[in-house]
Amino acid sequence: MTTQVIVLNGGSSSGKSGIVRCLQELLPEPWLAFGVDSFVDALPARMQDSDGGISFAADGGVSVGAEFRALDAAWAEGIAAMARAGARIIVDDVFLGGPHSQQRWQKALDGLGVLWVGVRCVSAVASGREIARGDRVRGMAASQAHLVHEGVRYDLEVDTTHTESLVCARTIAAHV
Repeated sequence: MTTQVIVLNGGSSSGKSGIVRCLQELLPEPWLAFGVDSFVDALPARMQDSDGGISFAADGGVSVGAEFRALDAAWAEGIAAMARAGARIIVDDVFLGGPHSQQRWQKALDGLGVLWVGVRCVSAVASGREIARGDRVRGMAASQAHLVHEGVRYDLEVDTTHTESLVCARTIAAHV
């Protein structure tokens, strides 16, 4: 089956966004990119730091409520609808729920050609990137580095600890 959707899963500051930009340049057809950060940014302000929305703890932990989950499911279904309509899609996500997060995407993307990619990065390196970015709660990268991969199955894994985004993107592109 032809790949219609590439799902990248990795912790905060693991290098997913850089890989996405490189993939969009490398792949011969146009690919739309959608990331969980953009989804979170699209939420109403009242859902930030709320029980029903999304909350970021001082140690980098993330918790989500029922309203967030409902909108997240609608977001995934919308992305799947675009893929079914012929758009090629790259999803940049953070599977905080491990295999349950992947199952949500598997349900939404059922019947589509999906390439599941794990983006790994040693927590110390991701933490350094987190500090350099300055737009994340410190500790998020370290807390997510391993958690998001537990119980998740991939077609391919890349590690950005010592490998540039372009090299990782070339590896992924070779599997599309």
